[in-house]
Amino acid sequence: MEIGLANLDDADLRDLLTLHQRRMVESSPPGTSFALDLSGLAHPDVSVFAARHDGSLMGVAALKQIEPRSGEIKSMRVVDRELGAGVGFALLSHLIGVARDRGYRTLMLETGTGEAFAAANALYLRNGFVRRGPFADYAASDFNIFYERAL
Repeated sequence: MEIGLANLDDADLRDLLTLHQRRMVESSPPGTSFALDLSGLAHPDVSVFAARHDGSLMGVAALKQIEPRSGEIKSMRVVDRELGAGVGFALLSHLIGVARDRGYRTLMLETGTGEAFAAANALYLRNGFVRRGPFADYAASDFNIFYERAL
């Protein structure tokens, strides 16, 4: 598996990101899904990474700078056929490494609380993330969880 900067013009990547946004909306009450659309992912403060094997897309994740020394994980999604194969862990590890290389002191994220988010929540907790309150422009709700990890 290779993980590197993604090209948002790649059709398979666009399809996966569109699927991600749709599933986030379907799995969340109205107004509680904060997945970035393609224009949000193209913002200069966002870096998008793709995991591929022999050219085949396995997953995607993004890192958004929210403060000079803090980043936010966005749009982590593994293709269905690769669920449980360690792709999410590999992407998360890559984002942590990039954040450290950029000099970030903290990595944060927002995710959901429902069953659709159980695997993601378990992944973050297994990898040193701890719960925290809302950050940036987020507001607390019963349907969102916020995490951070010191780097």
